[in-house]
Amino acid sequence: MVTDTRNCEQCGASFAPRREHARFCSARCRVAWNRLHASASPAEGGALDWTITAMRDTIDRLLRARGWDRPHAFAVISEAVWWVTMVDATLVRYHPDAYDGVLAGHGAARRREIEGTFGGLRFVRNQMGYYLDQTHFIQPVGPSAGVIAAWTWRSLPEPGLDSLPVRGQEWEMTRYREYQAWLAGQPVGETFRRAATFLRVASDSCLTPR
Repeated sequence: MVTDTRNCEQCGASFAPRREHARFCSARCRVAWNRLHASASPAEGGALDWTITAMRDTIDRLLRARGWDRPHAFAVISEAVWWVTMVDATLVRYHPDAYDGVLAGHGAARRREIEGTFGGLRFVRNQMGYYLDQTHFIQPVGPSAGVIAAWTWRSLPEPGLDSLPVRGQEWEMTRYREYQAWLAGQPVGETFRRAATFLRVASDSCLTPR
């Protein structure tokens, strides 16, 4: 659960975060922290590489899936959501400059699509299994189970957010709107292809020696 304020990891000042994984009160503090921690340890690089591999393997398995029963298919979709959002959060939290640099390399429309896709997937992560079942999110398509990647995201009503603090409600409502705009009605396979493509490029940027 998010809170309204947190302490800057560089200077210790209290600030109101504008981003879910914000760690610093200003760009100056972020740059200062990055200079002090410029070299990622081999263990950190290995962990990121391992999570990228796990994400890719899960998504590849989903894209190849044919004729699975619904519980099995729902499980691999949930797993793909978990891996994608975990890798995304790790890159945003620990490698924000590299992440933002790759994002900035796209045109405005493409950036909005990428950011909206991740916002929508965060909404799925936060809601699936806690407030909504997988069947609320996923619409199977085709005879029997068919091609799992062709299943689509369902359109959803606005969520109840009274249990969250005010800023948390704002963030989750933004994620909901991004879900409706960028995921609802779209094939799950296309969503994961788009997310994984960006994350692989962003992770390569983080792991490439400078």
